[in-house]
Amino acid sequence: RQGQLPGTMEESTEPEPAPDSPRPVSDEEVYKRWFGLADQDQDGRVTGKDAVEFFGLSGLPKEALSRAWQLADLNRQGYLGKDQFVRALRVIALVQSGTEVSKLSMDALDAAVAEGSLPVAELEGLAHDSSNMNNPFAAKAMSESLREVAERTGNTYPTKTTPGRRNPGSNPRGQRMTAAQATGIVDALKEIYKAKVRPVEEALKFGSFYSPLLTDGDFEGKPNVLLLGQYSTGKTTFIKHLLGTEYPGCNIGPEPTTDRFVVVMHGKEPRVTPGQTLAVQTDKPFTGLSSFGSAFLSKFQASSCDAKLLEEVTIIDTPGVLSGEKQRIDRGYSFVHVCEWFAARSDVILLLFDPHKLDISDEFKSVIASLRGHDDKVRVVLNKADQVSAQQLMRVYGALMWSLGKVFNTPEVCKVYVGSFNDQPLNTENNQLGAELFEKEQSDLKRDLLDIPQRSCDRKVNEFVKRVRACVTHAKIMTHLRGKMPLMAGHESKQKKLLGRLDKEFEECVHAHLIPKGDLPNERRFAEICKGMPIWKMPKVDKKQMKALEEVLSVDIPEIMRRFDNPF
Repeated sequence: RQGQLPGTMEESTEPEPAPDSPRPVSDEEVYKRWFGLADQDQDGRVTGKDAVEFFGLSGLPKEALSRAWQLADLNRQGYLGKDQFVRALRVIALVQSGTEVSKLSMDALDAAVAEGSLPVAELEGLAHDSSNMNNPFAAKAMSESLREVAERTGNTYPTKTTPGRRNPGSNPRGQRMTAAQATGIVDALKEIYKAKVRPVEEALKFGSFYSPLLTDGDFEGKPNVLLLGQYSTGKTTFIKHLLGTEYPGCNIGPEPTTDRFVVVMHGKEPRVTPGQTLAVQTDKPFTGLSSFGSAFLSKFQASSCDAKLLEEVTIIDTPGVLSGEKQRIDRGYSFVHVCEWFAARSDVILLLFDPHKLDISDEFKSVIASLRGHDDKVRVVLNKADQVSAQQLMRVYGALMWSLGKVFNTPEVCKVYVGSFNDQPLNTENNQLGAELFEKEQSDLKRDLLDIPQRSCDRKVNEFVKRVRACVTHAKIMTHLRGKMPLMAGHESKQKKLLGRLDKEFEECVHAHLIPKGDLPNERRFAEICKGMPIWKMPKVDKKQMKALEEVLSVDIPEIMRRFDNPF
């Protein structure tokens, strides 16, 4: 530039940039730092005792803290992970900002978070940058502070300070934990099963009569939604409607297109996993399907896709139930028994019907009969309801209820949702009055499905109790039949004779062992399975084992539910 000496720099007239201002820290970041302080044994879980001590630093009454735990532990697992811990502290902040405890709800919390008006919760002695890496308390001082708060608020839980980090489900020494050491309901159930129930099941071949032995994957799996129905009732289209996208390998058409059982689960990348591979993965709840053989596993697969709903639940699509002449075609495996296996492990079972296909085939009747004992899970969906007029829909609904009443063989019929569950706009040409009804029914069904994760833990406890009751009954029946066997010879003929009059033997068991009649297994199926089993070679269940098994129902389960209930 003219007038500037060589080798010199022109003085800049632009102002120097201001130093970057510190980024505001969100309440979620603060709470996740605090998580390491509340999780005293560093196992990734804040237990009830941890929460009583840590949340007590807020100075809020027990009523408010009880509501905070209730809204945080929606799934009733008995502990808080990081996300649930953040939610609990946000509820505490909501109360500290002036919200009445009676008005606390998830809707109120979500609204406050969306507005950005929620302050960071105030806890005695904690700053926003406090964490287990920057602990404002020494280990001893923190322990003493928590004890003081516990005494002041009337909570006298002992503080535990186990050094080091461990994984949930194991103790610091690497030994298998006991039910008393478990930090959650599911962990406690697993340990009770391994210690008291499984040994009896293995000895008495219980898996052959009821269902295969349980693995960790059976306890830890996500909630399942099972879809059943005759072909072309819209099962796969229904899943596409729920997910907002197609899953890998789905086929939609007017004729039977889904020829296999498909487990639709969450995954970051679209992927299809064959059934043989799934059956050997112990971290997944499908190892029990190996008992149905390769003929079934070749018709079984898992499809993964990145859909929001699948983060919470797993959906099981099934082949269309056959009707007419097609029912005589051999699938190569027992379709009814496979459906029964999935039903026992599902949280909701949806039976889909089409207004133009209300007839219930023999195979479908057998499938519905196999759902006996799972009536509380069953929902009926009358799909494609916008394809008929209002008058026709009224008649179709009445005919469906009449048919279901005969098949379920009960005076009460399960909940029926009426609508058109697909991605197309509702067709109002045939039924102009039905649009509002269909929208409300769709909303109710989606709400029912979204509530599944909250009921999942309760469902696992319920299924576990049913299994233990069945195991107790099985042990008593086997003990009774074994006691009728001769000491030296003639075992085969005696077993054949006993199985021929099994109804009378069951009646004796009811009176001799105080077995409820509703717990007795199906006589015909029991006899068929026993034909190939030498009952006289079955090991004897001693009184100590039987007592331990019965205590699972009378002592252990009630204690678990009490211990992992709301700690406030």
